[in-house]
Amino acid sequence: MAAKKSHLPIALIVDLILVVLFTIIGHYTHSHNFDPQGLLTTAWPFLAGLGIAWLLSAVWDRPIAPLATGTAVWAITVLAGMVLRALTGAGTQGAFIVVAATLNLITLVGWRLIATAVTGGSTSPRRRRR
Repeated sequence: MAAKKSHLPIALIVDLILVVLFTIIGHYTHSHNFDPQGLLTTAWPFLAGLGIAWLLSAVWDRPIAPLATGTAVWAITVLAGMVLRALTGAGTQGAFIVVAATLNLITLVGWRLIATAVTGGSTSPRRRRR
């Protein structure tokens, strides 16, 4: 149980970094400059979505599980981020949705696949033999 708990802060930091990098790359690609206010406007819906995703998917139970946790974190982050963007009048064009969903799938699930491979597949507590 201690091993999976030690993955929790790492999972949070990696998820936060990846969502922020997604927004930095996307914002810079379209604005061609580094505008902190614009970056914050782009990032907050996805960071809020990530927070919602962590709560709804119970990340603390299996923080690096690619399928059980990674796919839930990805789907909820993108969905909540897009809903928040739509509610605030920010862009939710089809191409943006596809790019956001694809890049976040690759990163939020991908790093968990790598972490699981590195840790020998230990994403859940081991069962005791009787």
